[in-house]
Amino acid sequence: MGDIIKFGIGFVTGRPNVCKVINNTYERLVNQFKNKNLNVELTIFILFDLGYQFTTRVDFYGIIPNVYKDIKIRYITPEDIEEEKKKLIGREILSKAETELFFGHGHAKGRNTLMYYAKKYKMDYLLFWDDDEYPVACIKNGEKGDITWKEQDNITMHLKYIQDADVTIGYHCGYISPIPYVELNEDINENLFKEYIEAISNEVVSWKSIKEKFVKDNGITYADPKIANGEGVYEQKDEGNGNWVVGSTLCLNLNHIDKIPAFYNPEGARGEDTFFSVNLKDSKIIKVPVYHFHDGFLKYTGIVRKQYPRTLKKIRASDEEVEQRFLKASRGWIRYKPLLLYITDKEKYNIKVKENYEKLKRSIPEVNKLFADDVFNLLLSDFEQYDKSVKKNYQEFIKTNEIWDKLKRF
Repeated sequence: MGDIIKFGIGFVTGRPNVCKVINNTYERLVNQFKNKNLNVELTIFILFDLGYQFTTRVDFYGIIPNVYKDIKIRYITPEDIEEEKKKLIGREILSKAETELFFGHGHAKGRNTLMYYAKKYKMDYLLFWDDDEYPVACIKNGEKGDITWKEQDNITMHLKYIQDADVTIGYHCGYISPIPYVELNEDINENLFKEYIEAISNEVVSWKSIKEKFVKDNGITYADPKIANGEGVYEQKDEGNGNWVVGSTLCLNLNHIDKIPAFYNPEGARGEDTFFSVNLKDSKIIKVPVYHFHDGFLKYTGIVRKQYPRTLKKIRASDEEVEQRFLKASRGWIRYKPLLLYITDKEKYNIKVKENYEKLKRSIPEVNKLFADDVFNLLLSDFEQYDKSVKKNYQEFIKTNEIWDKLKRF
């Protein structure tokens, strides 16, 4: 059987839904290794944030006993984090300010903390997995839109390629963006909505991809049958636009830890995977043919229990929960947009920031029409605030990676 391969699965979570995901997929995880000549030890790391949805820790201890038979479960509690910070300060490895910048909860700090613990427990590989994703692909059958659901060997597929790479990244299907479906030129002026998407967009979310999904498939991304069947692996190269990855279905080779950067996002923003990607220029990235279904609005939690719908609905802006999800995502994106513009083009930063602000100013009144009030006006003040703090955030971004470089040596 060979040496033990220590494979970690990491959940940075604030939603109790994580327990449903683990309880309903653990058999699938274990069965992926049956009839394969691999000696794999699976460890699931759960770093929970009680402040995200005002939960109690009991909400995160709903893992059923059967899971523990074949999988190690390691919780990373708030007390664990504080204890670890004290140890690192006491040994003069990090200062108090450095521990506060690197460890904790939130999008980037949570991933950094989990990455540190995976290294501490000598994991060979670490797969980040979000709590609203399920290892299954939805394949559309013809124009009628009936769906074939295909379970995905997400662990073994990453394991197959990560050993010869620094990072592997899979695919998403389903509701991969928190942008609700709208009828262009009926619900909203297409040109203005395009400006809004361009203003908030990042390297992964673009107007072209959003419009294509609206027109073709009601805002839903269906799986490519060949990729869902494990065909089409390739090395992802920087073609001049960056070598971008996303934060889930993201697997790290911790045996190549020097090629693994830290995560960072400005306080209260998103972008942790974007700023991770910025430092992947010298890393080997393999795009692996495996899907996670992204239940971005948590409308299909039954999928994880194999309750597969025949069709998927349009998720419309009129749903109050959808409005809040879209607003929260938009604010998270717009708050990190200044830093992204600054890192990618410092010389033209002031010009690009002004252009972005004007697009927002023109388009937000149109987006507000989709909802009951003018709540999206908040994005203008968010953008101004994060523009003013862009140099401070840039220094934090640099510092976070310096801290991680220190921790790699211990």
